[in-house]
Amino acid sequence: MKKILSIIKKDVILRFSGASELLFFIILPVVFTFLLAGGTPSGDEDPRIRVLIVDEAQTAISGQIFEELERSTAVRPVLMERADALKEFDERRASTVFIIPAGVDAESLQAGSAEVELMKQPNNINATVVERAVGTAIRRVSSSVGAAQNAVSQREAKQVFASDAERQAYFDDALKLAQDIQKETPERVKAVEAATPDQIEYDPRANSSAGQLITWVFIPLFGISAMFAYERQQGTLRRVLTTPTSKATYLLGTILGQVLMALVQMALLVLFGIFVMKLQWGNEPLALFVILTAAALAAAAFGTTMGTFVKTEGQAGGLSIMFGMVFALMGGCWYPLELFPSAVQNAVKILPTTWAMQGLLDLVLRGRGLVEILPEAGVLLGFAAVFFAVGVWRFRYE
Repeated sequence: MKKILSIIKKDVILRFSGASELLFFIILPVVFTFLLAGGTPSGDEDPRIRVLIVDEAQTAISGQIFEELERSTAVRPVLMERADALKEFDERRASTVFIIPAGVDAESLQAGSAEVELMKQPNNINATVVERAVGTAIRRVSSSVGAAQNAVSQREAKQVFASDAERQAYFDDALKLAQDIQKETPERVKAVEAATPDQIEYDPRANSSAGQLITWVFIPLFGISAMFAYERQQGTLRRVLTTPTSKATYLLGTILGQVLMALVQMALLVLFGIFVMKLQWGNEPLALFVILTAAALAAAAFGTTMGTFVKTEGQAGGLSIMFGMVFALMGGCWYPLELFPSAVQNAVKILPTTWAMQGLLDLVLRGRGLVEILPEAGVLLGFAAVFFAVGVWRFRYE
């Protein structure tokens, strides 16, 4: 045991001999977790597309258009001054700006001279959605005006108005009646959402946080291969093994040390997510510990196997980063696996990152417990057993 602890101590000192290691151990993981997870909606925000509204008319008609947009399930209108709205549009922080110029009122709609302006970013899907929503709102308002105009025409056909004032008053009353009827008219298509209560609140930020955790922990664990290559190049590996230290003791100490450091890194990132980002990291700490430990062992085993194939430390470092990034991308750490074709979803089951993410999502997003994540933990431990066996079998001093 003393030899194992000495090897662990030696590796910790070597790894943190330079301050730059802290950059990759905690600083960059925290920064990327905050930027990527912090930029993901938590589910509480309004999911509708934001559209900037410049209401220069300030009339009843422009107010009705705004109210129709507020009732939309697709867009969320935000009133702004023209200068502020155009600034956001020019900086591409807004996909659309809807301008209702002065003079847009019931009279202009009656005369057919009302004009509005919709500014759209080119090749923007959100802008297309906004355009349709604005068109729908305008048609609903125009239909009320059209109904009022039709009522005026029917009245004039039976009895001529005594004055323009009487005609306008009749139009205003008819318009109000049409608007009231329109509001009371039931929707032809009604969307019904399931009311099944969730055992745990869904938070997409937790998905991003879990993915970044796996990404930044797997890469240094794959880097065990670089440690083996470095010690072979320097000759320290042969010198260590000339002492009363068996190959099994050396490998156990090296791998155990890296796994323990990975667990510390994972714990720091989990605590950061809980206390700083207020993320829900599952209800069972024991289950979380089991899946994280199994994932760390699987990654360390892969790094051990890779260390028996590479020749130089440079090769090992490059391959560790490459495999870490590819495994993270294909394993669903950066994007949900549901976005990939079904063939890819089945193919990536050969990657440990896929099972690690599946286990974490079962805990963090689906509210499952220890029993439910045992299959994923078992697969990860199977990865660890296979790669450790290959790594130990192929391990050489030089």
